[in-house]
Amino acid sequence: MTTLNLSAPAKSESSRQAQWKEARSVFPIYLALAKQLEFEIPFPQAQRNLPEIADLEIFSQVHEWLDSMDQRVMVHQLRHLLQMTTLNASEAGLRALIQRHLRKTTKSNYDRDKIDFLLVQYFALCAPAKIYHKQIALADVAQVIQPVLGDVEPDPLAWCAPLEQMIDALRGFRSLREILKTNFIEQGRKVKETAGAMFYDPAALVAFIRFNFLMRRTLIELMHADLIAIRAGLGQLQSAGARIIDCHHFGLSATEPLPKICAMADEWKQPFQKSYTERSVSQAFEELLGLRTDVEQAIEKALVKSGESSPQPTAVELGKPLPAATKPAAEPTASTANAKAKERPRTPATEEADAIVVLDFENCMEQVWEQLIATPPSRGRSMTTVKIGGARILMSSWEVTAFVSEDGPSAEDLRRAVVARALVTAATESAKETGNATSLDRAMNIARVEVTRLQERVDMAKRAKDTEAAVNLGISTKRLLSALDEAEKL
Repeated sequence: MTTLNLSAPAKSESSRQAQWKEARSVFPIYLALAKQLEFEIPFPQAQRNLPEIADLEIFSQVHEWLDSMDQRVMVHQLRHLLQMTTLNASEAGLRALIQRHLRKTTKSNYDRDKIDFLLVQYFALCAPAKIYHKQIALADVAQVIQPVLGDVEPDPLAWCAPLEQMIDALRGFRSLREILKTNFIEQGRKVKETAGAMFYDPAALVAFIRFNFLMRRTLIELMHADLIAIRAGLGQLQSAGARIIDCHHFGLSATEPLPKICAMADEWKQPFQKSYTERSVSQAFEELLGLRTDVEQAIEKALVKSGESSPQPTAVELGKPLPAATKPAAEPTASTANAKAKERPRTPATEEADAIVVLDFENCMEQVWEQLIATPPSRGRSMTTVKIGGARILMSSWEVTAFVSEDGPSAEDLRRAVVARALVTAATESAKETGNATSLDRAMNIARVEVTRLQERVDMAKRAKDTEAAVNLGISTKRLLSALDEAEKL
């Protein structure tokens, strides 16, 4: 079995400084955890900005406190902190936190679960945008995770075969209901628990990162599809004048006020922010499917009451927008010609025309806005998908917020970064299918202009000491550059 070469070095002066550097990198995360969990912090405010070089006393105090925090903090508490704050955007902090846990000579199951989670977080942060749109290979994971694990041979391990079998099956699922009939979450946990020390084989860690990321991505995408259908159905009921809804499948009464259920649907959160097992995740998703059943049955009853013979279509496809009438008045509108084009029957010719329309910056901005308004993301969601042309664009929480709830220079910059990335990605997919790169050249020219402007904005944010804006803009710019890199390979 291959082993990680992460053992603590001999306690020389230089090695102690390396340990101190690691401690300084993770210290802000532990401080935030202590504040979140209301743990006592044994360092006065004046000592919380750790010096670059520590004397023996502060060195020992900090490491003793970090060790004690490791014993008290559960993985779901760490997950909640990182997914709700910009601490998740620190590559150096995450890397140091992972290596701190990997370096422990004796690891508990709690340590193992933290390592399992943190490695996936690191992969999600550092993976180039193009990876999000493909079936990720072991070699892709090994390349992204190299700064943490070093060079890993991405060869499949025989005892990890169940993970590969489940990944193959994930590709065929089209609904949450289908995937919930399996016990994939529990199966993955059993593989991890029966691995023992073999779990820390670098090749095994790469296999688990891939499985966890693809499993999470599939669940989120299928969940989004159900939420879109639910919110579209609730909007249809509101338009029909409904005031109450029977929600017994959701576990509520038969006379729930419609505004209450609309608010609950808008605020529905991923079941990954608390301590979760196969049972808790399945229960949360079963509730979501129950709500969808209640909404669909309410629509059928409303249609029977109004004398209509068949239900109106709802947005059931992932990323499909609701009608433009649901958008805020301040939102940009498409031209009359584009609106009429959307009403025409879809043929190969109109599909090709749509690909051309996507290249219009304002129209693309509108399409992103429509889809986000149609399915407002829940607070704390780490990723949201929109569809532009033949491409699916994954947006981070701060990018979504820039569209749906914030304004100002930083929000405008983030919106433009997303649109430029969407233009390039959609044009890349179109060029692959048609062999015509004319649209791609135009999209790339637009994106290059945006990259230059965004890099200037990042520098301005750094000079203004606006750390959050600098980090968010920097990551969004990096993703745009990754999309350009992918396009230039064609």
